[in-house]
Amino acid sequence: MVALGTARDQVANMQEERESALGISVEARYTVGEYDIVILSAKQSDGLETWLRENGYRIPKGASGVLDSYIKQGTRFFVARVNLDEQSALGFTYLRPLQIAFESPKFMLPIRLGTVNADGPQELFVYTLTRTGRVETTNYRTVKLPTDVELPEFIEDDFSNFYRDMFAKQVKKENERAVFLEYAWDMGWCDPCAADPLSVAELRELGAFWVQERSGPKSAARDVFVTRLHVRYDAQHFPEDLAFQETGDRTNFQGRYVLRRAWTGDADCSGARKYRKELRERQIREAEKLASLTGWKLDDILARIDLADAGDITPWWKKIWDEDR
Repeated sequence: MVALGTARDQVANMQEERESALGISVEARYTVGEYDIVILSAKQSDGLETWLRENGYRIPKGASGVLDSYIKQGTRFFVARVNLDEQSALGFTYLRPLQIAFESPKFMLPIRLGTVNADGPQELFVYTLTRTGRVETTNYRTVKLPTDVELPEFIEDDFSNFYRDMFAKQVKKENERAVFLEYAWDMGWCDPCAADPLSVAELRELGAFWVQERSGPKSAARDVFVTRLHVRYDAQHFPEDLAFQETGDRTNFQGRYVLRRAWTGDADCSGARKYRKELRERQIREAEKLASLTGWKLDDILARIDLADAGDITPWWKKIWDEDR
């Protein structure tokens, strides 16, 4: 046992000496669930890259410059590796998300390292929970997605394609340099709601540590404002990490897309004829709006709509003369 302990001490000492030579300081090392975690700081990017490679991590080409900028800011690095033995023992067939708690004077999210070996633009959703109000970015424009738009009925069965192409069109419209607000809501009330408000347990699990269970008539109130931001980014258009600020704006917002069902009765009164004429005009407006939002071809959209039969809607003055005269 003594010999074994001595050998372990020697290995640990050699490891510490190597880390010191590379300018690496390991702040903490532990296993949580299926992850082996190391928190470290570094003095230079070359030493950090060397340490990561020697410990089995893959570092993409071009990472040195990004790492160096973080080192100069005094950033600590959170390094996670999947522990397959622990994962097998726990019985999970998927990786659970990592939850990290820390304090920092900077309200920001580092995104640049992920662009180094990215194969095309990255998709990122940011959810924030605050006491004050909506969150927005300070170094990029925060833009609201189009909302309160009337669209053709068939979108109900094709919503994922619509939203994908609509978002891509908005990204291009903003020159690929904007962060989009998709949702902002006060958890203290709900009318109308896209879904049930989050419970106290859910809010606390997500990090809203200040929320407490209440009793009495105001037990449903939550001093939490939720913001959802969506950004598609790459190194060329997003050269800086995302910087945020809290605002006092508690105005609720959500992307809302309205589908109006057409009446299909067979009445032939003047009111019904007027309705069919207006319905056809509305359906065409909805198709044009859908085309402008997504870039889809208008003819293709109209082909998917059961356009109302408006009857003979030729203006009376065109009927006075034959078209051939």
